[in-house]
Amino acid sequence: MTTTVLISGAGIAGPALAFWLRERGFVPTVVERAPALREGGSAVDFRGEQMTLLKRMGILEDIRAKETAMGSQVVVDARGKKVAEMPSVFFSGEVEIERGDLTRILYDHTKNDVEYVFGDWITGLDELADGVDVTFAHGGKRRFDLVVGADGLHSGVRRLAFGDEERFRTDLGFHTAGFTAPNHLDLDHLGQICSVPGRTVMVASGRDRSVLNVSFVFASGPLEVHRRDVEGQKKVLVERYADFGWEAPALLEGLADVEALYFDSLSQIHLDKWSQGRVVLLGDAAWCAGPGGSGTGLAMMGAYILAGELAAARGDHEVAFARYEEKLRGPVKVSQKQAAGIGTFLAPKTRFMVGYRNFLYRVLGSKPMTRVFTWITSRAANAATLENYDAPVAARG
Repeated sequence: MTTTVLISGAGIAGPALAFWLRERGFVPTVVERAPALREGGSAVDFRGEQMTLLKRMGILEDIRAKETAMGSQVVVDARGKKVAEMPSVFFSGEVEIERGDLTRILYDHTKNDVEYVFGDWITGLDELADGVDVTFAHGGKRRFDLVVGADGLHSGVRRLAFGDEERFRTDLGFHTAGFTAPNHLDLDHLGQICSVPGRTVMVASGRDRSVLNVSFVFASGPLEVHRRDVEGQKKVLVERYADFGWEAPALLEGLADVEALYFDSLSQIHLDKWSQGRVVLLGDAAWCAGPGGSGTGLAMMGAYILAGELAAARGDHEVAFARYEEKLRGPVKVSQKQAAGIGTFLAPKTRFMVGYRNFLYRVLGSKPMTRVFTWITSRAANAATLENYDAPVAARG
């Protein structure tokens, strides 16, 4: 039976998989390029069937203790006048938590019996009949039975095992950026959204009232700025939002002091197959959908299914990988379809579309439509079935 599994990526999908592999008797190792856990980040939410998974993991109460407890999202115009208001359930699901807090919870639940290697990354994969020889940037070479790429949209494991990212990435025509700033707006468990044609600014303050979470979304084709060039990314934001108005000048003024800036395209990953021999992909590395596709919850569901299928197949990776993919292809299709138009909704490209989007917010935010919109936003969350891998095979079907 396969025992040793190397997981690339200590974000959310990687530690979630390590949790379930350990529970199923495997020996996981997690390698992460960053020197430590990544703190902060945008909020992620859970709904429907995903809540059952959190309960099964025993982490739901930990998440509730750190939840953002966000209230409404208020849409304002460029003068700051309120034009619509959306209840928290639309954006925050049944429970919402900052990405960094969730990562810390998953790490704390696995660190005592899972090996974590920070500040290193995979540079070579050499598959043999009985394992994979893995070369690291700093740690030399080690052999593992299986390798899992849970290292995000720009997965290094995917590049090594499947080929260049450009072959599988579909850009949606938008870029997004996120950072934290002092809460000069004095928001209290409240968010605000302001859009002009092709550009949006979103600000929110949840659990920590002193901190303002800032997000930019703007229409854009490919940009000639490297994804690790933080200063170049800041320059792009200043240029794109110089004439935006509203609170943008104050936010841009503080951008110079921001150290942790998230900046990337809104993109999806489409692969014909998620595994290659003893290497398999998970989460954004395999199927990145983009915002609105319930990606975090689906990645954690995927981790549960992958570990469960490996245990059910007694380590036969070929059988397990095929079953894992068979069970997730449908939910991933739902997720990607739901997220495909999110950029146009977040940052409508024309004045008419901004007004129409705001009108939809007003309609969907009305009490009669709350149940309908909640159902729409829960489709991706409920697309994957939470099978009981502890039940006898006959009972599991």
